[in-house]
Amino acid sequence: WTPWFSIFGAFSGFDRMEDCYQDMTKHIFALETGLSSDPPMNWRLSTLDKYTLVSNSDSHSSWPWRIGREANVFELEQLTYSKVVDAIRSKDTNRFEYTIETDPAYGKYHWTGHRNCKISLSPQEAIKLGNRCPICNRRLTKGVEQRVEELADRPAGFKPEKAIGYMHLLPLSEIIATVLGATYPSVKKVWDTFNMLIERFGNEYAVLIDASKEEMAKIVDLKIAEAVVRVREGKVKILPGYDGVYGQLILFEKEQ
Repeated sequence: WTPWFSIFGAFSGFDRMEDCYQDMTKHIFALETGLSSDPPMNWRLSTLDKYTLVSNSDSHSSWPWRIGREANVFELEQLTYSKVVDAIRSKDTNRFEYTIETDPAYGKYHWTGHRNCKISLSPQEAIKLGNRCPICNRRLTKGVEQRVEELADRPAGFKPEKAIGYMHLLPLSEIIATVLGATYPSVKKVWDTFNMLIERFGNEYAVLIDASKEEMAKIVDLKIAEAVVRVREGKVKILPGYDGVYGQLILFEKEQ
């Protein structure tokens, strides 16, 4: 959905799958949501109902915390390529349980905006302005949410029958960095805390999904433990990303 080089991109994409893939469309059975969209946004297009929505991470990134930001959760008797593909192709909710999604507002192109002028706008605001920057009058970079709004034939909140579920999470290192006030997840104090949690609970998803606040607080600052739980329960706010700028995580309301 992002503006550049995606199937439904505002600047380089198409309005329909068939417009892009033509007679090859019949061979496609899954679509990747991307960092800036999640299943509910895609459910608003009835033409996408036949596709299974999958969610993958940036394995091409040089930064290790980018890997695993998004994932697909399977329950398989046998972990083989063919079993995974079959679970995706058949949209079997017993075998393909849910996807793990970074909150789409955290993505770099969620809202419409202009980075140079530090302008970020909701779809409604951008449309009122004719998609022109109110400061420099140049064309705004159209955000994913506005692009979905243009193509949607269903209201927000619609859920198709037998849809595969999803969970919103954020990378553990970025949660820790926000609590510690670090400018970037790569600093030592972030990784020291990250590694203590991984050593205790085994892996990042075990921390993000299963670890209790009480158990985490035994080895790291209580505020970090509380922040992890708040992300898990959807009790955080994100100032939407725009025009190549990541969204901003607000863990505790008083700090906004």
